[in-house]
Amino acid sequence: MLVSLCVCVSVCREQILAQQEKWSSYLEDVLFSMEVNHSEQDSEAHQEYQSTRDEIKNKNIEEKHGLRLQLEGAVEHLWGQFQQALHTYNEATEDRRLAFETLRDRDQRSSYEIDTQMKKLQRMQDTISALRTRMLSSQRETEAEGRELRAAREVVQAQVRQAKAELSRARTRERSRLSALTMHSAAAVKSLQQVIHRGERVLKLSEMCRRLETEQEKVLPFYPSSLSAEEQSQAEQAALEPPSDQLAQLMQDYSVLSRFWQRYNKVLLDRLVLEQERAALAREGAQLRALLKQYLDGISVSDAVLRQRNPLLIVTSRTVATAQPTGAKAGAAAPPVSDPRLARPTHTVIEAAHIVQHTL
Repeated sequence: MLVSLCVCVSVCREQILAQQEKWSSYLEDVLFSMEVNHSEQDSEAHQEYQSTRDEIKNKNIEEKHGLRLQLEGAVEHLWGQFQQALHTYNEATEDRRLAFETLRDRDQRSSYEIDTQMKKLQRMQDTISALRTRMLSSQRETEAEGRELRAAREVVQAQVRQAKAELSRARTRERSRLSALTMHSAAAVKSLQQVIHRGERVLKLSEMCRRLETEQEKVLPFYPSSLSAEEQSQAEQAALEPPSDQLAQLMQDYSVLSRFWQRYNKVLLDRLVLEQERAALAREGAQLRALLKQYLDGISVSDAVLRQRNPLLIVTSRTVATAQPTGAKAGAAAPPVSDPRLARPTHTVIEAAHIVQHTL
């Protein structure tokens, strides 16, 4: 049987190798033909590119030569226009040059007139001095009017001082209001910082909880409701009804947090279950430690052990028995941990929405 199986395997292996060699040769032929076809197409494309490039290059050379001839003609035409414009400018400015000479002669005459006016100005200054003397004489007449104006000024200053006092009182009131506003704003900033700190702490805790989630919690983050179909429909109808109580109104306002409270209730119930399990395990550990200590005290002999009650030590033909659990015989072995009597307590989980529906 083994020999026939080996022969069959070897035959299959040879067939597979022959088929592989056949396909390898076929793929090599296909690859060679593709390379030849690609090289031919590449050479044809290269030749076509060279011919197109030469045509474009010759065309550009011809266009460049024609453009150069055209630009040379334009430059010559512009140079002629420039010479003509220069000649025209010289002819046009001849009149202006003559006008400049005329204005220069007029400037000389104006200088003579300025000297004459300066003399007149000196005479006017003398007249001003005389008028100043008359003004000093009239100044004494205006002193009485000045005293009246000073009295009016004192009245106005008193009014200004009164206005300043009122302004100072208003400024004091506004400063006190500003201080109160500053204190309130500081308190608001402090409260906002506390809210920000609390939000950051919540985000950090959510990230930590996200890392500690199990695969089942990642796939199904919300546990299925423990309510029946009828109770679920009643809860939905009660949610659609307008709230009649203040607490129900507040719950209606925070209905968007139902998923959060669902997960929070689940975590809170899990925490309570774990605390109870820890307490049960602590009691079980204490019981096991007491049994172990009792056993070690029974197999050891010392002054401290002899002074205490020992279940394995016989004194005056009687056994000193320690307190055993209810229903256990003296000297009997402790029940195992898997005993139903030491089973952990079970807990009935009731959804918070069910409690709210039947309470409010």
